[in-house]
Amino acid sequence: MSNAFLGIDTGSISTKGVIILPDGTIVARSYLWTEGNPTDAARRVVEDLQSQINTEEISVVAVGATGSARRLVGSILDATVVKNEITAHAVGTTHLHPDVRTILEIGGQDSKIICVENGIATDYAMNTLCAAGTGSFLSSQAHRLGVEVEEFGPIALTSKKPANIAARCTVFAESDLVHKLQVGYPREDVIAGLCKAVATNYLNNVGKGKRIQSPIVFQGGVSKNVGVVHFFEEALNQPVLVDPDGHLMGAYGAALLAADAPASKRKPFNFDISDFEFTTREVICQKCANHCEIVCVYKDDALIDAWGNRCDKGAIKVKK
Repeated sequence: MSNAFLGIDTGSISTKGVIILPDGTIVARSYLWTEGNPTDAARRVVEDLQSQINTEEISVVAVGATGSARRLVGSILDATVVKNEITAHAVGTTHLHPDVRTILEIGGQDSKIICVENGIATDYAMNTLCAAGTGSFLSSQAHRLGVEVEEFGPIALTSKKPANIAARCTVFAESDLVHKLQVGYPREDVIAGLCKAVATNYLNNVGKGKRIQSPIVFQGGVSKNVGVVHFFEEALNQPVLVDPDGHLMGAYGAALLAADAPASKRKPFNFDISDFEFTTREVICQKCANHCEIVCVYKDDALIDAWGNRCDKGAIKVKK
């Protein structure tokens, strides 16, 4: 039986998961919507991954978790490794593209840039405050235009004169888009303008002050939009590589980190997490002036993890 490693990346919009072999080969992949419920999304991704492998031939022996809900999902899956998105994306990308110098990433509700030197992340920036220029922004504009967001890229490439869309703010972008349509701009020019605005907004905000050097890898759900890729290449005057599994890179990196964990921490993973009920409760610590909001996770009413305390007074002991 071959050992394998599971990585899961739970974001606000989508939850991604992979199972890899020791050499890094992906044998199962899953990409599902989080739908505001990271616990249920983790269950569904795990079930989807299990359905793609033969559990009599492949044994998952370690789990890595990343993403905005990494602590919660990591507790539920009894993860071996829980790491932030910057680390996971850098590890995954440098494994597949050892010479990468810049990682551009645009997800559902945030975006990030990671600068790499000799395979090590040396600088980064994140934008989590405004959804303008993210996947959810493009999806909402696609809905307004009556177009599937998957069609945005090919339509954008047919434009000969992209409209100038003010996309620094979602509200302004929507107002500008409506105005452009009302005065008769062709739909393909408006769509191209939106794709161009995403690339420009990203470079002017997330990428501001960063040395964007080739090779450049673009990942996240928006990397599947060939229109945005085109306008990144146009603005940077450099080729931008999109890996086929770029939207799964956080999960892939988490799986690689799990594979690198000490062998003493390995144990067979139980896919049957649907048999358990997980709940979270918030406790306000009154033991000092911080009044920390401590998140407690329960598995069938038994406390399995707690975090959020800023000092030892608020630490809640978990029985293993």
